[in-house]
Amino acid sequence: MIFCTRRVPRFRTMFSNLIHYPRYSLYWSKADPVPAFMRREWKGQEEKHREGLWQLAITDTSFQMAKEVYEDPDVTGKNRYKYFERPFLPFHQHVPFNVVFAATKTQAYTFLPISAKYPPVLSKHTVGTQTDYRDAEVQTDPYSPEYVVCQDSIPELLTLATLTWGRGLPAGQAEVEMIERAREKRAWEATLPCLSDASQFEKRRRMMNAMERKEWAFREQEIEKLQEIRLEVLKELLKKRDENQNEVNMKHLNARWSQLQEAKEAKLAQIQHTHVVAIRKLVGKGRNIEGKLERRNIIKDYSDYASQVYGPLSRLGRFPDNNSEDFVVKNYYLNTYEGLVELESSLPDFVTHPRIRPPKPKVTTTKAGFLKRAARMDHELAEVHKAILDKKNKVLEPKKLLRFLQRKAVPQPRLPTPTLEMSSNEEEDIEMAVIYLQKLLRGRVIQNMMFEGKEKRLELIQELRTSHALQEDDRLLKKAEKQVTLALQRQRNLHEHKVSLVENHLAGLEGRVLADMFDFLSKELVRLQEERRIHAFAMLAERQRRMREAEESGRRQVEQRRLREEDQIFKEVIKVHQSTITSYLEDIILNTEENTAEEQARAEIEKMAEEINDIAYEMESRRTQLQSEEIVAELVYSFLIPEVQKEFVKEKVRNAQRKHILAAHQIIHGHTEDMVKKNFVEQEQDEEVSDTDKSPEEDTQNKNSS
Repeated sequence: MIFCTRRVPRFRTMFSNLIHYPRYSLYWSKADPVPAFMRREWKGQEEKHREGLWQLAITDTSFQMAKEVYEDPDVTGKNRYKYFERPFLPFHQHVPFNVVFAATKTQAYTFLPISAKYPPVLSKHTVGTQTDYRDAEVQTDPYSPEYVVCQDSIPELLTLATLTWGRGLPAGQAEVEMIERAREKRAWEATLPCLSDASQFEKRRRMMNAMERKEWAFREQEIEKLQEIRLEVLKELLKKRDENQNEVNMKHLNARWSQLQEAKEAKLAQIQHTHVVAIRKLVGKGRNIEGKLERRNIIKDYSDYASQVYGPLSRLGRFPDNNSEDFVVKNYYLNTYEGLVELESSLPDFVTHPRIRPPKPKVTTTKAGFLKRAARMDHELAEVHKAILDKKNKVLEPKKLLRFLQRKAVPQPRLPTPTLEMSSNEEEDIEMAVIYLQKLLRGRVIQNMMFEGKEKRLELIQELRTSHALQEDDRLLKKAEKQVTLALQRQRNLHEHKVSLVENHLAGLEGRVLADMFDFLSKELVRLQEERRIHAFAMLAERQRRMREAEESGRRQVEQRRLREEDQIFKEVIKVHQSTITSYLEDIILNTEENTAEEQARAEIEKMAEEINDIAYEMESRRTQLQSEEIVAELVYSFLIPEVQKEFVKEKVRNAQRKHILAAHQIIHGHTEDMVKKNFVEQEQDEEVSDTDKSPEEDTQNKNSS
């Protein structure tokens, strides 16, 4: 089975030119595009052979290629089906698929004579296309007419079929160079030796290798040019990106600078305002620097809640609690238990037994009668909550039996309504008398209830009668009683006011005297307390000072003793260092002197030895036996006697130095023993002083604890 690809358009993106939204999709199709009666053998061998012969005929003029004789196409006969479609040219593959060329009119093709066995048909056919768009809207490429190639010609223009409008046309420098290279290549291919000639095979291979190297070099140059162009584009893009970034940075910097400038100006304005306010305050204070008298500023006093208007001082003669007795409520019903009981008994029932009214429901509708959004939301939430609870608390109901198998209960018949039948008029009179008696009893009960309510609320009724009299006489009487009561109340208020004024005046005098006396006593008490506290502080400070002096004297003695010891140690160390340095320098000087003396002695000895050798050689050449013996005797004498004398001098010096060493040892040991004794005595004295210091501290602690 043969599979082929099939393009299936996507209707949503049919006219899209984007990569990620393609116009069509490729699917495998089982339909074989080649009919079953067509031969499937490859016909390329014959075409290649014909092409080689064609090339040979072009290069070699002596070679004559046999002309092909085409059979009758028989367009109107058996081959008619082949001409029902327009030919698909290979260079049309580069044309976009959404562009369809307009139908063109071509000249009629002159065929060979038609056989007589087929009926004649028309030689012209009209081929038309129908599009969804006008040609003016979609026709972007120039008109490309159809053509027919002659039999023995290969036009050069067909080699440029890949060039289309916008893709190489109109031709530029690159296209011209490409055309020239194609011409050169065709000329080069014409100069290649023939493949049938084995002797020219090596030459053909060299020419092909050279051409291949040339093409590779040209391709490398093209790649380098493309890389250079891409580098230039990349540089331009980077430059543009840097410029854009710099512009953005400058914008950010300018915005930040403007913000900082605005903040700076606001800060300066605030500082300037604060400065002006402070200067004004200082100027205002400077005007009253000596405490001059100023007029009272009523607005300032009333705007300041700490002024004398809101909080007067009692020492200035103002007592805020004056006339406070006027506001004291003195009532029998409020100050005594009996009055409270009587007041409670006189109160109505709705006071002792309050009635609670249910709150009114909230208005959930608007004026137009629509439900508010909040109420609608609450209602929906309540329904959802109810549905959730129902689903959660849902109990599985037992399966019901079939409806037709249930037995229906028959309801019981209703009992008949009883009726009273009157047998005679006497019974009817008796019944009417009973009904009348019932009415009398009910009325008496209601009258008793009303009487009880009246007795229960008699005081309220009397109060209403006193405040709302209906009769004219009662009104006049109540008015006269009211005037008398008001006159008595006014007289009592005047008397109480006079008495309160006298009492306030006396209380003010007494308060001033008592305030002064209490002020003096409190100040004296505070002074005595402060004096005692200061005396106690002075005693504690004196005691602490003595303790610190004792401690400081002990520390000072210890410090002085330590300083003396350190000075002595330092002196001894310096002395030892000095003696060490002196001995070191003496050793160096002595060694230097010895080395110098030794070198000088060696030089002199060598000199003398040379002189003596010269003299000895001269004397040996002259001396006699007696002279030789005399010389030996002198040498022995000069070697033994000085050595004995040297040992004697060394012993004498050693004895003299031993006396000095013994004296130095005695002096050093004597000083060290004195210092050890002195240190021991000072330690004992320090312990005694510390014991004496501890004893007063213990005494003071015992006193404090007692």
